[in-house]
Parts: sequence; structure tokens; C-alpha cells
Amino acid sequence: MRLVDWNIQWGRGVDGRVDLARIVREAKALCDFDILCLQEVTRGFHEGPAAGGLAGGPSADQFAELAALLPHAKVIEAIGSDLPPVGAARQRRQFGNAIVTPLPVRQVLRHSLPWPADPAKPSMLRVALEAVIETDIGPLRVISTHLEFYSEAQRLAQVARLRELHKEACDHARRPAKAEKPDSPFADTARPLSAIVCGDFNSAFEGSAYCRMLEPIPDAPAFADAWACANPNAPRAATVGLYDHEQWEDGPFACDFVFVTEDLKPRIASCGVDQNSRSSDHQPMWLELR
Repeated sequence: MRLVDWNIQWGRGVDGRVDLARIVREAKALCDFDILCLQEVTRGFHEGPAAGGLAGGPSADQFAELAALLPHAKVIEAIGSDLPPVGAARQRRQFGNAIVTPLPVRQVLRHSLPWPADPAKPSMLRVALEAVIETDIGPLRVISTHLEFYSEAQRLAQVARLRELHKEACDHARRPAKAEKPDSPFADTARPLSAIVCGDFNSAFEGSAYCRMLEPIPDAPAFADAWACANPNAPRAATVGLYDHEQWEDGPFACDFVFVTEDLKPRIASCGVDQNSRSSDHQPMWLELR
């Protein structure tokens, strides 16, 4: 099972050009992925900065664009920030995450993450997108998320919620409810214990949110850093700041992570960071499980 995780900055490369097709090509070349987890996918931010749009001019609906670029896969979306139009524009401005996969998908869950007041910091609503996916190594819960950048208090609250959601899922795995009937929305609640949580945590390697993710969780398998498991003696690979020095004045560091439940550690065949891509301000990561 191969997974690619990438904060794509709405497909805007270091060259300033938005090119979602380039993102898809590079992700495919990185590894023939079964699951693609993306952050910073947009809808309605195409009008240009003066009308509330984003630099480079993304398409009006990047989720639809991904579906056209990957016609044999399902594009699952979750919106974190959902804002009104600006000026004469009619489309709401939405900013969120996606999971793209050709594999069978069972449940899809969209978790709004905590947003405690922090008046000293700008912030946006954040979301964790979860899909229960049938893979060649068994069913997995795959979560694509993107935590708050400016506010550490919000970031830590969001990590706490991710851990609570993991505990809840493990309770469903051990004590599932049967479906009411085949044609009912009251479906079987069973979910796998095994999970991958990946995305842009906006926490430096060994920062507070990163360390909190690795702490033990009562009655649930703890998380491990897949990159650290696969590369135990290597210096940490940067995932941001390698080429975009305007946004990342302090230089390269790692803030994108792939966490796996401890039962998946023996299955890690490789986990790495593409240090060459310039198609976003972040570098793509891959994970291979056998």
C-alpha cells in the first residue's frame, strides 16, 4: 500500500504558477500511490487577490479538477474554512483537505477541529478528513489534516481532538454496533484499529504538537512517526522552506508528518520526503506499507 501526503498550496509552485496537473504528475512519479492525501485544496478562490482570491489563480473548483485529472479515483473532500464571496463574486470561498483513492471506501468522516479563542493570533477553521479504506494489507483509517499555523494553543487543542477521535474509533473497533437494516443510514459502526494520520501539523519536528501526537493513548494503540521508523539514523528531512525563502525566512525544517498506529510499524517498507519538488512551498512525502 502506497500513500502520498502533500500540502500543495493550491498547486502554486515556487515559480508562482498554479498547476494542479503538475502536482498529480509528480505525485504519481513519486510512487504509484493507492492513496493521495492533500491539504490546501480550494474552491471559489479563483477571482484574484483583489476579489478575495489566491495568488496564481487556482481554478474555481480544485476538487472537481482533481476528479477530472484522476478519473479512475474517488475524490473525497472536507472543507475547513468556508467563507462568503467577496465583492461581485457569487461562489463561497472554501479551503480544505482531500483524500483521493481508487480503492473501496467504507465510511467517510469529516471532523471539525477545535478553534478556541486566541485574539492575539490570526487563525482559520481546521478539519480532519477520515476515510476507512480497504487496502491490500487490510482496512485502514486514513486521516488527512492541517493544523493551525499561528496559534500554538489552537494547534495543541486540535492534536488533543485527533487523539480523542482515535480513541473513539478504537472503541468502535472493539464494540461495534450492528447495522439497523441494509437500506438504512444506521450502518455498521465497525472501524479498524489501524490508522494513518498525515498532513501539515504546523509544528516543527519535536515541537509541542508533534510530541503530543506520540504520547501514549489509554486503551488505544499509540502513534509512531513513520519517517523516523524508516530512517532511524538519518537527519530529519525538511518538508518546507527548501526553495521558498520568501514565506519561510527561517529556512528549511520539517512540519509535515505521517503517523501510523504502532501495529503498522513492522509493515513500513519506506517513508521519505521528495527534496527536489518545487511545485508547492511544501515537499511531498510518501509511505509504503507491505
